Amino acid sequence: MSAWVLPDHIADVLPSEARHIEELRRELLDTARGYGYELVMPPLLEHLESLLSGTGEALGLQTFKLVDQLSGRSMGLRADTTPQVARIDAHLLNRAGVTRLCYCGPVLHTRPDRPHATREPLQFGAEIYGHAGLEADTEVLRLALDCLRAAGVTGPAQSPVIVDLADARIVSSLFAGMPVDAAVIARIHAALAAKDASALRELTANFPAPSREGLLALVQLYGDASVLDEAAKALPDSAGVRAALSDLKQLAGHLEGASVSFDLADLRGYAYYSGMRFGIYTEGASDALVRGGRYDEVGAVFGRNRPAVGFSLDVRELVGVLPARPLRAAIRAPWSDAEALNKTITALRGEGETVVCVLPGHDSEIDEFHCDRELVERDGQWRVQAI
Repeated sequence: MSAWVLPDHIADVLPSEARHIEELRRELLDTARGYGYELVMPPLLEHLESLLSGTGEALGLQTFKLVDQLSGRSMGLRADTTPQVARIDAHLLNRAGVTRLCYCGPVLHTRPDRPHATREPLQFGAEIYGHAGLEADTEVLRLALDCLRAAGVTGPAQSPVIVDLADARIVSSLFAGMPVDAAVIARIHAALAAKDASALRELTANFPAPSREGLLALVQLYGDASVLDEAAKALPDSAGVRAALSDLKQLAGHLEGASVSFDLADLRGYAYYSGMRFGIYTEGASDALVRGGRYDEVGAVFGRNRPAVGFSLDVRELVGVLPARPLRAAIRAPWSDAEALNKTITALRGEGETVVCVLPGHDSEIDEFHCDRELVERDGQWRVQAI
C-alpha cells in the first residue's frame, strides 16, 4: 500500500475547503458567544470509563480504544463531546445557576454513522445546564437556526430549513409500568424509526392494549402541526404524553420564520434524550444538519444530575452543502529587501490584507488567493494598483 493512502472515510482537507471550514468555525463560535455561551476545549483523549459512563455507553461501538503507555489504563478517543462538557459542568465549574457552554473540535468514529460520512467530524455544539423550562429549549433551537443563518444555509437565495420535532417522553410513557427487556425496546425503536408497523405488531403482541395501540399509532403520526391534535386523540391520556404534546406545540410557536414538522416515531438517540429532540434539515444534505434536544440525565454519572439541553453539528458536513466561497482577494508584491517595500507590506498586512510576495524565478502559483491588485513603485513610493 502506498504511504500516502489514508484510511477509509478519512481525508485531507485542501486549502479552499479548509479556509471555508475555519471561517465557518469562527462564525459559529461568534454566534454562540452572542448568546452568552462560554467556550470550552475538552481533551481528545480520556480514560475510557469517563467517556463511556452513563449515557456515553451508547457510544461504545463508535469509540476508538487504546492503552495509555504511561498508566496502562484503557483510553478512548472521543466520539462525542457532550459527555465531556457534562463532566466539566459537574466537576470543574460546579456552578449553582445556569451555565451556557459551547465547543468546536474533532471527534473520531470507528465507522461512519451514515453512507459517505467522514469518520472525523469537526463537531460544533452548544449546551445549557441548569434550567428545566421550555425557555432553555427555545433558546437552543433559536441559536441552532441562527448558526445556520450565519453559515449561509438560510436566506432568500437558499433552500428553506425544516425543524423536525419529537419528544422521547411519549414512548417512555407508553412503556411505563411494563417490564420490557432492553433488547426488545431497541427493536421497537428501530421499528418505529423505519415505520415498520408489521414488526411493531409482532414485538408488542403481549403488551397491554393502550400501549400497543399507542405505539402502532406513532407510525402514522408525522407531518405538520395537525399531528399534535391527532396524537392527543390516538395516544393514551397520560401526564407524560400530555406534557410532551403541550411542550411541542409551544416550542413550534416560538420558532418564527421556520418551517416546523413533527415525527413522533423518530427517536434516534432514544437512550440519550429525556425530552424534546429535534433535527434540522435542508436540501442538499443526506441527513439532518443539526441534531439536539433535552438530555437531563447526562450529568448523573458525574454526580450532578441537573437539566441539560443542547445541539451539535458537523462543520465539515455543513460546508459540504454550502456553495464554495470565492477566492480571497490578495495583493501581489515583488520579493525584495528594500526597506520601503517591506514597510509597505507590513502595513498592509496589519490592515488585514493578504500580500503574496512572488519569489525569484517564480510567477504566482497560488490557487487559494485571487491577486486582483499589485504593489508598484512610482516616484519612490510603493502603491497598490488594480491588476
